[in-house]
Amino acid sequence: MTLSMQQTIETRNSIHQFQPGRPLDGDTVATLARLATTAPTAYNLQNWRLIAVCSEDAKARLKAAAFGQQKIADASAAFLVCGTLAAHRQLAAVLQPSVAAGIVKQAVADAWVAQAGAAHEGNAQLQRDEAMRSASMAAMTLMLAAQHMGLGSCAMGGFDAEAVAREFGLGALELPVMIVAVGHPAAGNAPQKLRRPLDEVLAVA
Repeated sequence: MTLSMQQTIETRNSIHQFQPGRPLDGDTVATLARLATTAPTAYNLQNWRLIAVCSEDAKARLKAAAFGQQKIADASAAFLVCGTLAAHRQLAAVLQPSVAAGIVKQAVADAWVAQAGAAHEGNAQLQRDEAMRSASMAAMTLMLAAQHMGLGSCAMGGFDAEAVAREFGLGALELPVMIVAVGHPAAGNAPQKLRRPLDEVLAVA
């Protein structure tokens, strides 16, 4: 059964027990990653990188860096979602395909490059904030894509960032933001937990 977007959102839950021994094929991994990168970024910075941790050896190393959480070993794949610092320095090159396709005018691209450079250069906090925002939106998009494809997922922030960076060769400008475990849910996972009433979280101005 194909889920509607509303059903996809309303049925997504955090999966803590996966069926082990059920790897994802390469096309599925690539599709999940491609859909994740449709998430928005400021100035279209695309300030992220994804590492699909699929092999048993790589999952064992990631599990060790994530304080031994078994779901990493049992999941079909664990996506390491990284944010990129100083992404404004590559913005002109990143925008060029959209300029060539006629989606963004060259004058607009030039203005974005200038604005991003003025705001981000020398501002480590803004670079980090933007990397965290972009990676988080990519991770959420990945999770919704997995749900729509009949898979389950779990966003994980419990890991040793230095160990993850060391084990997976992250560069000095790459920030490990989140692990998204993806796979086939096992029996016993709880449904989506109840949310606070809308009148407690929504204000209409």
